[in-house]
Amino acid sequence: MEPSGTVLAGKASKAGKAHITHSKRRMIQLRRKEELSHNIRYVSKVPVRIVMDRDFLRVSPSDSLSVLIQSLRGEETSAVVVDEEGRLLGFITMKDILRFFEPPKRYTVVGVNLLKKYSINRASRVEDIMVRRPITIGIDDDLGRAIKLMLETGKHHLPVVDDENKVHGILEVKDIIRLIRIVSS
Repeated sequence: MEPSGTVLAGKASKAGKAHITHSKRRMIQLRRKEELSHNIRYVSKVPVRIVMDRDFLRVSPSDSLSVLIQSLRGEETSAVVVDEEGRLLGFITMKDILRFFEPPKRYTVVGVNLLKKYSINRASRVEDIMVRRPITIGIDDDLGRAIKLMLETGKHHLPVVDDENKVHGILEVKDIIRLIRIVSS
């Protein structure tokens, strides 16, 4: 009968070790969560001007769509439409460009004018597809406000403007994630 008692004692010992290991893991997870929570609180207080991208694509409403498309490079996924003084007139993302080329819905009566809309030509201009009243963030705002705005609106790009509506940069989700990566490591 001793072997079965030894087996039970061994199982209890393993269960105890497993419980201790599980408890240590749980403590480490809780500490990490606490650190991350602190980091996120820190991130939310960072001014937008520190994180925003200052090197962004500027276009004019009268620029052709083909020039805009040729100007998009690398990671660039948006363009700011400005006047001669750099004031915001509109905003365009790659998604807006794709919407311009979206085929007609099923059962839509297709006429010549509708087909013309979906073909890019020399007459197609930035002003034809730009968002005229884009959601923006102020240059003096913090990332907490920007994150809240992005979550509420579903926007991934926000033009950063001052009180005179001059564009100083673009804040993108990837910029915020980059900062979170830095403070979390």
